[in-house]
Amino acid sequence: MAKAFASQGDLTEKKCSFTEIGRDLWAFTAEGDPNTGVIIGDNSVMIVDAQATPRLASLVVEKIRSVTDRPIKYVVLTHYHAVRVLGASAFNASEVISSEKCRSMIVERGQEDWDSEFGRFPRLFQGHASIPGLTWPTLTFSDRMILYLGKRRVDLRSLGRAHTAGDIVAHVPDENVLFTGDIVEYHSACYCGDAHFGDWPQTLAAIREIQPTAIAPGRGSALVGAEQVNSALDNTADFVTSTYRPVSRVARGGGSLKEAWDACRAECDPKFASYAIYEHCLPFNVARAYDEALGLDTPRIWTAQRDREMWDRLQG
Repeated sequence: MAKAFASQGDLTEKKCSFTEIGRDLWAFTAEGDPNTGVIIGDNSVMIVDAQATPRLASLVVEKIRSVTDRPIKYVVLTHYHAVRVLGASAFNASEVISSEKCRSMIVERGQEDWDSEFGRFPRLFQGHASIPGLTWPTLTFSDRMILYLGKRRVDLRSLGRAHTAGDIVAHVPDENVLFTGDIVEYHSACYCGDAHFGDWPQTLAAIREIQPTAIAPGRGSALVGAEQVNSALDNTADFVTSTYRPVSRVARGGGSLKEAWDACRAECDPKFASYAIYEHCLPFNVARAYDEALGLDTPRIWTAQRDREMWDRLQG
């Protein structure tokens, strides 16, 4: 029997957690659904990734109001994907911040990504009618931006390409806590449909050099302490390389996409089949890995139609 397309069969509501991972630093997590980070400064609050809809983002606001009444001033987008950005209006922030590359990707493929992800994740788009449109950054930067929330400093940094070409992290030096977006996952499959496999391990190495005491990953539980942090970095690197290595070998040897799919499954299923959204991600991951192995540096744009065609070709 063919599998339900992407996450259309995943209709079970997830249990939300709100975990303090450093002084006044919080991770909103939901059993493998997209996470949101919360940085509370002396005079304001910064959000890191905004959920898929204002309805979902309002759940984050409720958690924030249980610990502080300070105004939400900034929403930071770690990358452009719809499930991370379209809920931004619920925070009523005065500034939306991203890398310049992220903003250019919204221009290039933001609407297509919205249409694509709407079809993939119906549960995450409940209340979608309240989305006012594409989320447009009001402040951008190339490599690094430093902001102060009163005395609390936040460093926004581009450490390299990984999950997308426009990824950034948010680092809070006074607690040495890092908010990584989907560069790091924990017991959740990495979505690699817009990835740069060749760069991702080096970007993870740059995160490791920071030696953070805690990480709020893109998906999965908050990571506190060196053991959990390093385990997640190792696991994410293993997922990325285990996906790319067999696909690259087949592609460069003249094999078909379907042969690459079979090779990827043979290597990845034993280690990662139980991970959240694993089956959802796999066709998109294999397609992108195959393209990159054949020299296509810029990922092709996913559309609702291309999604279905690739799914039927590989998961059908």
